[in-house]
Amino acid sequence: MGTWDTGPFDNDTAADFGGDLDEAAREEREPMIRGVLVRAASPDDFLGIYDGERAVAAAALVVAQHPGGEPACLNYGPSEPLPELPADLRMLAVDALDQPV
Repeated sequence: MGTWDTGPFDNDTAADFGGDLDEAAREEREPMIRGVLVRAASPDDFLGIYDGERAVAAAALVVAQHPGGEPACLNYGPSEPLPELPADLRMLAVDALDQPV
């Protein structure tokens, strides 16, 4: 189906990423999110569309844990609880969004 709406998990790639997070052990979820953000924030390489879609989804998960943040996606995002994400991911998420934007 591809992309069906404007939300961070409203495309096949991001929805699959949410499913991958659900299937991963709890202690592996933060490294998965970090890895996606690091990949997107890397200025040394071209960022493909799928990496960009994952980066937007990962950044939404980081923002959701920020004080006053809203849930990233109730339908297609991860349904399993995420661990508390470290604060350093906030700036990494901002850097990661520079390339897709």
